[in-house]
Amino acid sequence: MEEQLKIALIQTPLIWENPEKNMELFSKKIDSVSSNVDLIVLPEMFTTGFTMTPEHIAISHTEETVHWMQQMAQKSKSAIIGSVVFSEDACYYNRLLFVKPDASISCYDKRHTFTLAGEHEKYTAGNKILVENYKGFKICPLICYDLRFPVWSRNTHDYDILLYVANWPKPRIAAWDTLLKARAIENMSYCVGVNRIGTDPNGLTYSGHSSVYDALGNQLIISEKEEILELTLVKSKLVQTRKSLPFLEDRDTFNFLE
Repeated sequence: MEEQLKIALIQTPLIWENPEKNMELFSKKIDSVSSNVDLIVLPEMFTTGFTMTPEHIAISHTEETVHWMQQMAQKSKSAIIGSVVFSEDACYYNRLLFVKPDASISCYDKRHTFTLAGEHEKYTAGNKILVENYKGFKICPLICYDLRFPVWSRNTHDYDILLYVANWPKPRIAAWDTLLKARAIENMSYCVGVNRIGTDPNGLTYSGHSSVYDALGNQLIISEKEEILELTLVKSKLVQTRKSLPFLEDRDTFNFLE
């Protein structure tokens, strides 16, 4: 059988610093996703919005969110991805959780904390890339501001899908569109971006533009409204593109120095 991955991107407003209400919101939205979806993607900090006051979020939120994601993944029979305010060892992290239907969890901590908003003063940055094998696809999930740094996302791991979850504001949405397309082209991979819509108490407006690009930079789907976008990614199309245009064979090799 041909390897395919059906994904659902949930684009919605977020309720500020209210994990319980946001989990209630996303429970309803996940319940409305098609039954044959393999992967459900939620925005960055989907239980709180992009808060710089993580101390307002109860430490118990970490455990509750993990348990909720495991329950929803098992119920929907889909993997679920999204980032949350995560408290661990007296530190806060903007942590992406990749939860599979069997309740197993993989994590990625945001590497590039958004200094313009002071994220670096509140959250501890990560230093490890995550590449997860799921249903025949190698998936590399990253978070928002990471999108601006192509070296960190360079396809030295032979991933098939580069995926970003975000709270990317409307005034800079042209950069979001352009960089997602560029990351797809330069890495010869599918590139998926999931953003929120609505407003937050900081006076920021979000216009969505959740979208998917193929390895040639063709936009496969995009939206500016509250909705769930569903799309099937086909492995053979990616393989054929890479075979006919073997640009990755000429990529530079390098190591990160801390």
